[in-house]
Amino acid sequence: MFQVFAGSWALFLGMFMLMIGNGLQGTLLGLRGDIEGFSTFSLSVVMSAYFLGFLFSSRYTPELIRRVGHVRVFAALGSMISAVLILYPVLVEPWAWTIGRVIIGFCFCGVYITAESWLNDASSNETRGKALSLYMIVQMAGIVFAQWIVSQGDVSGYALFIIPSVLVSLAFAPILLSVRPMPAFASTKPMTIRQVINASPLACFGMFMLGGVFAAQFGMSAVYGNRVGLTVGEISLFVSAIYIAALVLQYPIGWLSDRMDRRVLIIWISLLGGAGSLIAFLIPGNYALILISGAIVGGTSNPLYALLIAYTNDYLEREDMAAASGGLLFINGLGAIMGPLIVGWMMDGLGANGFWLFTAILMLTVGFYGLYRSTQRSRKTMDAEAVPYAAVSAASTPVVAEVAQEVYIEAEEEVGPEGNAQPL
Repeated sequence: MFQVFAGSWALFLGMFMLMIGNGLQGTLLGLRGDIEGFSTFSLSVVMSAYFLGFLFSSRYTPELIRRVGHVRVFAALGSMISAVLILYPVLVEPWAWTIGRVIIGFCFCGVYITAESWLNDASSNETRGKALSLYMIVQMAGIVFAQWIVSQGDVSGYALFIIPSVLVSLAFAPILLSVRPMPAFASTKPMTIRQVINASPLACFGMFMLGGVFAAQFGMSAVYGNRVGLTVGEISLFVSAIYIAALVLQYPIGWLSDRMDRRVLIIWISLLGGAGSLIAFLIPGNYALILISGAIVGGTSNPLYALLIAYTNDYLEREDMAAASGGLLFINGLGAIMGPLIVGWMMDGLGANGFWLFTAILMLTVGFYGLYRSTQRSRKTMDAEAVPYAAVSAASTPVVAEVAQEVYIEAEEEVGPEGNAQPL
């Protein structure tokens, strides 16, 4: 792992600062919007706009890179991010923030795609799995560190908006000044949505539902905390608990995934995540339970994302795995766009605890749909034939998804005669 970091330290350092900036602006807008008197629905629209921009960028940034190159795309998108972050406290209107979030979502996705293509190019077949795991750790660490920064500043002032702008600007220095040249960009044409659904209806349904869960965690958790009267420090700890649990439980769940029927594991993890949400919904007002529920939902939903990708690959030919990732990400993005809008509507109608009811419904629905699917199709792959699990963050772009698919393919090729794959 150290050797992987030493070879791509500039990328990891730059991505760490980028994730701090992104994690700051998500939580900060939820807190500042409440101070400015934004309604819950207005904030839900603002939060949803990020995922709309992210989804469009995942489709159009690859073509932009092919036309003008990595460096120009990197610099242009980074400048736009810094500008929008500074403008947030100047243009304090829901419509302005919504437009800003669309731009921010588009630019962050484009920046991730550009940097992640370099990660893929810098990794060999032997180190790609470790690089992917280290990249996910850096992502989660950046988001968690951002919550600590929020807890130390004044949400009603300007400093907390300037800090992410500066961090984003500085993040490009170690990457662009690196001696390694930017790679030639190539991406796999995604499978059609119909083809992906035919391969695994459960995975597609789960990806759509998880999009709503992720959007609620990333965009609306700070809004929820404000509505129930938590302090800024308590909200920061709550958001941190979601991502720390996601990181800690990713690998144990991955270990189980390679040793048991994945559909059974999907069902149990989904039901556990739904039960964790119901705890906070049925027993409101207890901060300890809020932290526990946040950790349960974060620790189940994020590994479930990677688990559903691995489950889909169990039903695909090796040459189709990379193409399927684009379809799955698009389905997840659609769910993410609608998630904040629905949870905002539920919080307006049911109160702040509508946040927990929303995540409970989505997670439980995935589990129950998995039970239904188990009556419709028996497993076509034996445990020995299933592809190995690879940890993937829920904030993935098409590049990271394709890197993960390469890890799957390479690991499958290393499966020995007794069906035992080398650990990722």
